[in-house]
Amino acid sequence: MKSKHTLKPPVKLPRQDRFATFAQAAARLAGKPGTFIAACGLIVCWLASGPLFGFDDTWQLMINTTTTIITFLMVFLIQNTQTRDQLALQIKLAELIIHMRGAPNVLADAEDLSEKQLDTLHAYYKAKAREKSEAAARRKSRRS
Repeated sequence: MKSKHTLKPPVKLPRQDRFATFAQAAARLAGKPGTFIAACGLIVCWLASGPLFGFDDTWQLMINTTTTIITFLMVFLIQNTQTRDQLALQIKLAELIIHMRGAPNVLADAEDLSEKQLDTLHAYYKAKAREKSEAAARRKSRRS
């Protein structure tokens, strides 16, 4: 069965670049339980090395510097992954909205609206959801 969907992406989509692939892999790895356990293990090793360094400033500087560098780099990796995932989700939602019969296509690019416009739309759909809930409750109570 052929799809009615005829709109093609404007360009041939290239494979992910090396940084995107690396960022995704690093973000996935950072979220695994084993990574957390390994980090806890490093902290335990650092604590155990305290007597060797006499709990001096160098010993404290080691953990502070290490955690600062790791945190700094992870912020960028995770932000890259989240931004890309969010954009991909927006594209998928836009595709669904555009091809949904009766859906207002203005919502397909809602991420480009101003904060005030988003607040207005949010209030509108919140009220619409409330109306639908109340109507469903009335229909249910009439059946009972």
